[in-house]
Amino acid sequence: MTANIPRTGIGIDVHAFAPADQPRTLWLAGLEWPGERGLAGHSDGDAVAHAAADALFSASGTGDLGTNFGTDRPEYAGASGVTLLAEAARIVREAGFEIGNIAVQLVGNRPRFTPRRVEAEAVLSEAAGAPVTVSATTSDGLGFTGRGEGIAAVATAVVVRL
Repeated sequence: MTANIPRTGIGIDVHAFAPADQPRTLWLAGLEWPGERGLAGHSDGDAVAHAAADALFSASGTGDLGTNFGTDRPEYAGASGVTLLAEAARIVREAGFEIGNIAVQLVGNRPRFTPRRVEAEAVLSEAAGAPVTVSATTSDGLGFTGRGEGIAAVATAVVVRL
């Protein structure tokens, strides 16, 4: 192997809002969002934390969210996205990598993210044991996020083999 070059990974996660007749609490970017409609999913549906975890797996070559925490793993049913991100970081470090940073782009019309950005970044950074930044945007009324049907998140991560 040549020089110890940083490796990058990409993670994407998408969740629909839970049906109105099956309400759930919204957990997003490691935070509870009272009064907002929750997301459907095997775990808590936290698309931001899930995308961050998937980016770590991609960068380190340690599988993906489904292979590590899939629906065939009942112990992760209802699990917190923060728990999954912390476990992903542990798996990546156990595989011989250190985490440089994770950046996540949240796409959705709601909740209004900016007022809680610093709080979310602190929670996610603590879970990952590395800097996590989150930015947010809408899709100008286009697609499922624009129609308010769900939320998407895209993440990148940088890791270095120790």
